[in-house]
Amino acid sequence: MTDFANAFLLVYAGLFPILNPIGSAPIFLGLTSACTEGERTALAGRVAVNSVLLLAGSMFIGTHLLVFFGITLPVVRVAGGLVLIAFAWKLLHDGAEAEDKRSSGATGESTTIDSFYPLTMPLTVGPGSIAVAIALGSQRPEGRLTLSQLALLGGSAIAGIVALSLTVSVCYRFARRTIALLGKNGVNVVIRLSAFILLCIGIQILWTGYSTLVSVSAS
Repeated sequence: MTDFANAFLLVYAGLFPILNPIGSAPIFLGLTSACTEGERTALAGRVAVNSVLLLAGSMFIGTHLLVFFGITLPVVRVAGGLVLIAFAWKLLHDGAEAEDKRSSGATGESTTIDSFYPLTMPLTVGPGSIAVAIALGSQRPEGRLTLSQLALLGGSAIAGIVALSLTVSVCYRFARRTIALLGKNGVNVVIRLSAFILLCIGIQILWTGYSTLVSVSAS
């Protein structure tokens, strides 16, 4: 039971600061501003399911895929950082014209937004989360493990990912209520600030991957 709790907390605590569902909730609200409350709730649920699949896939088969394609983890960080930078830059400069389009879409036909891109990736499960999940999946205990031990570790990892995805779903579902006191201008400011933080995170991920590649090449 102790091993289960330790592995569960390792996965949850390791991924929570990277996913940061509380900080991403205002951006989710801004991207789904043209949706109804029911559509936003459904999107939050689909994002949670997508997050489970993406994180579990990264954790359990990510290392094997990288080896198969001959890709190193620093390269994943560089490529993922570029994707996150592009997304955050676009979101940061999404000005009044895009906001007017969302408002007009809310009064007219319902605007369709994909639950995977950009809501799941890169907003929720970005390159940093994928890199951390792959790193956690590669940290297996030394020695030969029994089937029950493997099942225990795998179950605790899945439980941590599911708990984290449920946290994401709750934060996204009640995003409007939690930031309703800010008002329209306040929400706009929070979205811009969150986009800027995402931009900084993307640059940091890119720089970390680049620095690792340079140090490896130099050695």
